[in-house]
Formats: sequence, C-alpha cells, structure tokens
Amino acid sequence: MINPDAVAWTAMLSSYAMHGRGREAIEHFELMVREGVLPDHVTFTHLLSACSHSGLVEEGKNYFKIMHEVYGVELRVEHYSCMVDLLGRSGHLNDAYKLIKSMPMEPNCGVWGALIGACRVRGNIELGKEVAERLFSLDPSDSRNYITLSNMYSAAGQWRDASKVRALMKERVLIRNPGCSYIEHGNKIHCFVMGDQSHPDTERIYNKLEELVRKNREVGFASKTEYVLHDVDEEVKEDLINKHSEKLAIAFGLLVTNAGMPLIITKNIRICGDCHGFAKLISLIEKRTIIIRDTKRFHHFTSGLCSCGDYW
Repeated sequence: MINPDAVAWTAMLSSYAMHGRGREAIEHFELMVREGVLPDHVTFTHLLSACSHSGLVEEGKNYFKIMHEVYGVELRVEHYSCMVDLLGRSGHLNDAYKLIKSMPMEPNCGVWGALIGACRVRGNIELGKEVAERLFSLDPSDSRNYITLSNMYSAAGQWRDASKVRALMKERVLIRNPGCSYIEHGNKIHCFVMGDQSHPDTERIYNKLEELVRKNREVGFASKTEYVLHDVDEEVKEDLINKHSEKLAIAFGLLVTNAGMPLIITKNIRICGDCHGFAKLISLIEKRTIIIRDTKRFHHFTSGLCSCGDYW
C-alpha cells in the first residue's frame, strides 16, 4: 500500500496480537507512530491485547497510562477489559479487581469475564465466585459463566458445589455447547467432538490416535488428567482426555495430508493444557507444524514448541 491508513496499520497490529507476537506488535505500533499515522481507540485495544497475550505487563501498563496523556485517546470499557485480562493472566488478580473498582464507567460482562477467566486459571475460587455472581446478575442467560464457575469447583475437587452450579444451569434451561474441533480437507469441513464415532474414517482415526498416544508416552509424556473435570477414576479420566476433539482432528489431519503440510485446526473453546502439551510433542515427533485457533488466539506448534510460550 502506498499510503496505509490507521485501519490498515491496526489490522496488522491485531494480527500480531492474535498470534501472540507481542514484541512485534509494539514495534509495529512504534513504526506506525513514526510514520505519522495517529492511533485511535481500536489501535490501543489491539495493542493492549497483544501485551496481554504475551505477558508484557509493564509495557501494557505504560500504554494504558499514556494513551490519553500523549495521544488524546479516551479510555473506553474495552481498554479496561484488556488491562484486567493482562493483570489477571499474569497473576495480579487483586490489582485487576482494584482496577475494575476504579473504573469511571460501569464494568460490563467483558470486563468481569476477563477476571473470572483469570480466576479459573489461577484457581482463586473465592474471587471467582464473587465475579460469577456479578456476571449472573448482568447476563443470567450466558452459560459460559456457569461453566467456568463449575469447572473451578471441579478442579478444586469441590464436586458438590460444582453440581449445584450445573443444577442451576438446568433450572434456567441453559445449554452447554460441546467442545468442537474443525479441520478442512477435500473442500469439506470435518468436525470432531470428544469421543466422536460419527466420522466415516473413525476406525483409521482412532488407530492413528492410539499410535500418537503411544509415541508420546515413549518419550515420557504423561496425560494431564487434572484437566478432566469429572469425579471419575484416574483410568477413566485418561481415556476421556485421550479422546479430546483436538487430538481426533490432529490424527485425522495426519492421515489425510501430505508430509510437511501444516495442519490448521479451529477450536470453539479454549484449548486444554493436556491437548496443548500433546500437540507440542506431536509437532516434534511427526515433524509437522500444527496450528490451532481457539477462542482467544492462534497456537503455532513447531518442533516441540508453541508460539504462545505456554502462556495463554
């Protein structure tokens, strides 16, 4: 482009953010300013998001501080949401909570949702319960908030409390959408859910998946069964987690694509820690690049490493 405008610059910055390339996003922003293109409120939303996804806490704090002082951009609720996400992801839950309390406008579901997500990752049930109550009040029909709270209780072994939340969902007729993974092949989108048996190539897919699980075990990979949030035996947990939709999509992709081709998979919920570790090792063992796009970002798995640096 001869004269890229703020929209073009911001679109590029947004892409850096979604792929977890925070340093490049900052360099891109600084180049944008040097080129004389003025950033707007959307630019700063993506810049703060890039800092959040890459753990650049001090950088994010600095841009949040100067966006109005230096660039004259008014702080909006989405900027606070990004900062709450940034602080929460990095473990500064109390600071994130204080920031919400200091907001000059009423915090919305996006702001509180960023905090409850951090509470889940950090295992802060007490704060998570308080945040969940606020979310239930703001939007009682959003099943994601109930599921997050239930999962927090389950992860802590508080099965009775988790059951109460699920009962509340049932009472309010809220439906949980199952986790799905999608991969394109042959001009068709192939969809998988956990334990899926509906695909025409089911037998081949499961045979391939068993092979991949065996290869991972041979190099010392142990299933992270703590991500199975059900009160069942350890053996059952391992069986369940080895049939997650991402793993089925990876097995299918390896079966139907040529060696060296990257696998591109889309997930409708956040990738779990076990599938993340599984994909890293498979990218090394099979010498394949695996790209998984979940609800928050892109994960690029290559040679046993992920672009997120295990920070997501």
